[in-house]
Formats: sequence, structure tokens, C-alpha cells
Amino acid sequence: MKSEFFLLIFFGIIIGSITFVTADAQTFEEYEVTVETVVENLEVPWSIAFAPDGRIFVTERVGKLRVIESGELNRQPVKILDAGRGEGGLLGIALDPNFAQNHYLYLYYTYSEFLSTYNKVVRYTENENKLSDELIIIDKIPGAAFHDGGRIKFGPDDKLYITTGDAGNANLAQDLNSLAGKILRINRDGSIPDDNPFPNSPVFSYGHRNPQGLDWHATSKILVSSEHGSSAHDEINIVKAGKNYGWPMIVGDEKGPEFVNPILHTGDETWAPSGATFYTSDNIPKWEGKYFIATLRGNHLRMLDLDIEKNQVVSSESLFSNTFGRLRDASMGPDGNLYLLTSNRDGRGSPAENDDRILRIISSSVPDDKLSDESILVPLKQFKEGILADDVICKSGLELLIKSSNGMPACVKPSTASKLIERNWGTRV
Repeated sequence: MKSEFFLLIFFGIIIGSITFVTADAQTFEEYEVTVETVVENLEVPWSIAFAPDGRIFVTERVGKLRVIESGELNRQPVKILDAGRGEGGLLGIALDPNFAQNHYLYLYYTYSEFLSTYNKVVRYTENENKLSDELIIIDKIPGAAFHDGGRIKFGPDDKLYITTGDAGNANLAQDLNSLAGKILRINRDGSIPDDNPFPNSPVFSYGHRNPQGLDWHATSKILVSSEHGSSAHDEINIVKAGKNYGWPMIVGDEKGPEFVNPILHTGDETWAPSGATFYTSDNIPKWEGKYFIATLRGNHLRMLDLDIEKNQVVSSESLFSNTFGRLRDASMGPDGNLYLLTSNRDGRGSPAENDDRILRIISSSVPDDKLSDESILVPLKQFKEGILADDVICKSGLELLIKSSNGMPACVKPSTASKLIERNWGTRV
């Protein structure tokens, strides 16, 4: 009887999954990928972070920190901040490299103080989708209605990197006493690393206009950044400690002995590049090692093949042109898939009825041994279809836990499961 029940569940999952994909996904045969909608009806999502327990945190520029749990967007925000408007607001998010142990969560946001506008990075302790123990990591980053930077990411060295815009004052980008127009590098507690290029300064590189994308090449660990240019001339830069990237002294191919030129600039074409990531998975073999950039004005996902050692762009290709509208972030998920955030409700786009969205790009050429995994719904969807929590099926390599607080199922990595059980977060079946 139990085996018959299991078969009914299994086939129900497959049927449910096929229906779900048909309604919420689009296959692009030219790229051999399928683009799924993870969640929709967000309000200007800006950045995304993946927790080791399977949750996904996402910032909305209007000031809301949201969480996706077991495949569903929680209706109640984790945090609502009085964040600035214009291009400012609640922007970047990063989780501490030891998040599973300390639950430190970092946010970059804009605020007003009297007649001035600033940005700051704040660290919180997260517990059960609630934040406490606010600690200001760095403050008084010049802010404005435009050019607020905002991307924060931990590098391979476990240091926190922060992009800042020139806040509409181009000269600040060349001023080493200002935090504007820079890429900053700090320790997790806000202190300045001893090996930073400028003594007692968080500045890592300068001469930037409005950088919004950061990621590190997988093998060389070299930092690559995307940056909004002036009168087009958007840039992709290989970023090194202490270097000056020229704004506003040079633009595009203009040169100067003290300045570093971009590895690529867009000339008279405007991309408005934002979040960026290296594709570090073999889920889509043709994409492995490529650098992906979400573009706003460009309305496409840009794929670059970079020869980091030779400082060359091997190829540059536009994907999904004018398909999903403005794209704000591109990020690798722990499942090896690429995630995109649309930005069609930011006042400059043409939003569809279900915008804004988080999209997941998966291979549409799934090997036979992975077909069953691809057909399995996320735990909460199985539960909502009537499957008992104890009977939920996890994808291969994941372990089923039952959350102690509400009895809901979750599928997590075995290493994460042990840590969550130690914290009494959940129990094994």
C-alpha cells in the first residue's frame, strides 16, 4: 500500500512539475536553456543572496528585505528600512562566509540626514527570518539621487568589497579622502585590512563612476567589475589594488600614464551594466567560465568570454535581447544555475503584469540520469499539493529536514543538515 502511495506521489510530482514549467517557464532552443520564474510581483528587486539552509534573501530598492523559503516568497518582509529614493534605496546584500554559524547578514542602503544623502553598510544577526543586533560597518558614503553604486560581495579572501558611485560629483572619484567613486575593501567587522593599498583607508581602487557588478575569476581569483559609463562608454574593468580607473579624467579608450583602461567599453552603445557573475557550473557546459552581466538600458544578458591573463575579450554576446526587459542582477545559485533579477518597475521600464521577477536559467538538455531530479518540485509545493511533510522527496544529494518551528519540510545539503540540527532548527525524518 505504501509503495502504491509512493508511486502516486511520484507521478503526481512529475505531472505537477510539467504543468508548472509550461505555465512559468520559457525554453530558448538557440541557447539550449529554459528560463523559469522563481517568484514574481516584486517591487524593484536589487540583489540576491543564498543561505546554506536553502532560503533566498532578496532586497527590494523601496526598502524591503524579502525571503523565499521552500520555493515561496514570504508575504511578511524580514525587514523594512526607511531607505532613500531615486537610484538609492535598499541595494546590496551579502551573507557572511560563516553564515551557517553566526547568521551575519549585511545590507547596503541609502538614507537622508538633514539636507545630505549618504549610504552605509550595516550588519545584522538573522534568526528565524528576523534581524537584530544592528552594527554599522561603514558609514557616510556620499549618496545622491543618481550614482549610488551599492553592490557588496565577499571575495575569495573573505573580505567585504563594496562598490560606490560618485554621487553625481565626478571629482570625488579621484579624491582618496572620499568614499565616493570607489571599490572599498573591509574586514567583516568594518575594520580596515592591514594589506589594503592605502594605509588606514578602506579604498581598494578609485576613479570609478558608478560600478554595480563584482565577481572573481574562479582560478586566478582576479576581480572583474561592471561600471556605468558617461555618454555610453560603459566599462568592464579588471580591478587591482591601488589602481586608478580614470573617471572623470579619461573615458573609453582615452589614456594616461597613471590610469588603467577597461578591458572592454561599449563606445556609443549604452548597456547600463549592473550585477555580474562568473558562471562556475557545468550545468550548461558552453557557459562554464563565462562572465555574465545584467544590463538595464541594454535589456539583455551580456555573456563575455574573457582571457584574464592576456587582458582580452575573446567574445561578447547578447542573450535574451528585449525578452525580459531591464535586468538588475545576475548571480550564481548553490544549485549551479544562473539567477536574474528584473528591474522593470524602477520607473524606467515597461513592466509586465507579473513584474518584477526572479528568473532561474537551467539547461534544457538534461542528461537522462538527471531527469527525475528536474521533475521534483520544491518541498513546499509538494506539501501544498497534499504530500505529507515526512513523505516529501528531495533532489539527489539533499536531505529532508522538518523545521522545528512550524513542521514544514526543507531539503538541504547533508553538511548543512547537521549544523541546523545542532541549532535545533529542524529534525531528520
